[in-house]
Amino acid sequence: MSAISRRTLLKGSAVTAACFSLGAGLAARSRAAPSPLLLKAQFIDAKLANDAVTPKLMTYGTVDAAATGMPPVIRMRKGETFAARLLNGLDEPTTIHWHGLRIVNAMDGVPEMTQPYVYPGDSFYYAFTPPDAGTFWYHPHCNTLTQMGHGLTGVIVVEDPADPVFDAEVVINLRDWRLGKDGTFLAPFKPRDAARGGTYGTIRTANWQQEPIYDAPAGGLVRVRLAATDVTRIYTLGTEGAAAMVIALDGNPVVMPFPIDRLDFGPGQRVDLILRMPDMEGTLVRLGNFRGSSPWTIATLRATGPSLKRDLRDVKPLPANSVQEADLSVAERIPLDFTATAEHAPAPGICGTLGYTFWAINKVPWPGDTPDPVAPLSELKLGRSYVLQVRNRTPHAHPIHLHGLSFRIINSNKRTMLPPPTDTILLLPDEQAELGLVADNPGDWLLHCHIIEHQKTGMSGYFRIA
Repeated sequence: MSAISRRTLLKGSAVTAACFSLGAGLAARSRAAPSPLLLKAQFIDAKLANDAVTPKLMTYGTVDAAATGMPPVIRMRKGETFAARLLNGLDEPTTIHWHGLRIVNAMDGVPEMTQPYVYPGDSFYYAFTPPDAGTFWYHPHCNTLTQMGHGLTGVIVVEDPADPVFDAEVVINLRDWRLGKDGTFLAPFKPRDAARGGTYGTIRTANWQQEPIYDAPAGGLVRVRLAATDVTRIYTLGTEGAAAMVIALDGNPVVMPFPIDRLDFGPGQRVDLILRMPDMEGTLVRLGNFRGSSPWTIATLRATGPSLKRDLRDVKPLPANSVQEADLSVAERIPLDFTATAEHAPAPGICGTLGYTFWAINKVPWPGDTPDPVAPLSELKLGRSYVLQVRNRTPHAHPIHLHGLSFRIINSNKRTMLPPPTDTILLLPDEQAELGLVADNPGDWLLHCHIIEHQKTGMSGYFRIA
């Protein structure tokens, strides 16, 4: 499969849907009154490994294309209105959460908190204006371990007209599957693993393929967007065969691009790289996961055509997103302890329960999706500055994701390189960190571990901003 030149794409109309990159990229429609993109959540049968067909995978189809594989890459433009209509073709309720996008609370996709459930056969209209450019993703927030684990995770690319143009772009959706040898789904989790680091899948894929190979221009600069949409796996990203620079983390540009060595990122997080392809046609570049004792290949890029002779030193910082910086001199401190717990099992809910409670925030385990949730972790005043004092009191890493807001890691006892503003921190074992933010988006906003077993067994809460 070939990477498509971004220069070629930009010649097309901005008001029509477009195929782009290594997935079905969908352009935002009209500026003033966009026609909604139809996203139908549905079942399909498809091959993910060997010759076995996996029945009842979950994915999204669109009005433009029948669903045959992974959810489409959705393309939006910074500052332009986007609209989508979710049609539920499943046999259970669902929603869509637009992960990492700082949009209005009513569009956040959390049932009982920001919107009603979308029942089978029903639909829901989403409309919002993304304020930030970058790499994001979308997924349900109902029965998440099953719906996400069975395929409902797709990548979002929000474009900025001021971004530099590279020679090609590759978008990679990273995820595991828990499948038996016959291709059917295994139980989504093991209780003993849910009480530890999480239950890993048996099949690892990039764009629903095992170790795919993509063509890219020899000697060219290729933008690689990676999103970890898995429910459990933490990656240690690296490259072999070519030099690469990190240009953005979790949708926000880094101040100065830096060479990738080994970069950890977990469920919910994103990494943008600029990779300089080798000059010789046919040369292979490996993107790999180097976590643990058995490294493996995520995807391979193959150099094609005559060398473009681009220079990695030409890569400049991307335009920054407008994220307010907390005023630390007046910021209120809010302690947040992430711990194990042994509370009673949560009650069954419409969006499902795992039947266990293993985790808590400030000693309170989240009871699940319910019309009568626990009290907010804290009530924040609109426009005020805050510092979240997060402490991981466990021996396991937790990718902690905050909806609707961006924060900056001010300090940490476990890291020296502090990333740009983000929506997710991979909180390391025994890590203590301070996260500065401005409460600039009113509503109820979830904070939870994006290892979904941890979220669904207690490690979740929310802030109320008014």
